[in-house]
Amino acid sequence: MGRVTDVDTELRQVVTEEHRVPYDYLVLATGAKHSYFGKDDWEPFAPGLKKIDDATDIRRRILTAFERAETCADADEQRRHLTFVIVGGGPTGVELAGAIAELALHGMEGEFRHVDPAIARVILVQSAPRILPAMPEDLSARARACLAELGVEVMLKSRVEDVRAGEVIVNGEAIEANNAIWAAGVSASEAGRWIHAERDRVHRVFVNDDLSVPGFENVFAIGDAASCKGMDGKPLPGLAAVAKQQGEYVARLLRARIDDRKHPGPFRYRDLGSMATIGRGAAVADLRRLRISGALAWWLWGFLHVAFLVDVRNRTSVLMDWFWSYLTFNRRIRLITGAEK
Repeated sequence: MGRVTDVDTELRQVVTEEHRVPYDYLVLATGAKHSYFGKDDWEPFAPGLKKIDDATDIRRRILTAFERAETCADADEQRRHLTFVIVGGGPTGVELAGAIAELALHGMEGEFRHVDPAIARVILVQSAPRILPAMPEDLSARARACLAELGVEVMLKSRVEDVRAGEVIVNGEAIEANNAIWAAGVSASEAGRWIHAERDRVHRVFVNDDLSVPGFENVFAIGDAASCKGMDGKPLPGLAAVAKQQGEYVARLLRARIDDRKHPGPFRYRDLGSMATIGRGAAVADLRRLRISGALAWWLWGFLHVAFLVDVRNRTSVLMDWFWSYLTFNRRIRLITGAEK
């Protein structure tokens, strides 16, 4: 439960708030945090989704918005409660926009007396010319079409200029909304500063081809903490698949060093493709040699997520839970937890 505050590379010690922990090898896998591009005062009004705590807080905000709209007598205020702005058109933003729109259209149906949840307005703001820019254009266009079918308004080439209580300023115009969610930018942790390593513009540590930090043969950086180049010379994306493969590689490398065995060679990322869900029965998948969208991609996305779970018990329980949710539109999500922030 210790919080790391520094790393002493000369004494080979990790410094926590109360202790100094010696190490032979150090692996920095500290992940990333939200980046508001210097506008950190936006965070209270537009939380991001990185941790379980973030997810439960966003769920609380969404469900509370519908509850407040139900008891609100002022039409303008009710509209603000039922307007959701998601900033960022990457996989996280697309999936959030689709999930909120689907919840409003189907998941909340018949649950309120004075307000129709289906009138909720979901707006996805993207600064790039298209959503899912890392995917091929045809899949990006298909994802946008799926969002449109759910009623999501997609604003392309649009820049958020301010986020404050009750409104989001986009391209100089105010969108009245009490609910904004940030899915636009990320920044690596302060791990690079601890070891005084060279970092890129989003604070990721530059690494060698064996993921070691230049100048420190016994210090490694992986995942969102590392700036690692792929076969094309470009930095690898911040995906779970990249972090998993890097973790497995460093484990093999350290085991080889400890056992005085042959070095496994430089790290090579095996790109298996990328996927994004949009809503119930809709997804897009770029599997390099195969591009699919719609229900087939959605079922494939679910199958792969279940397949990567740890054991048979987890796979079975999740599969049954998802199947029940698919049949019933998940009536069990009405849990509002946590206090107002």
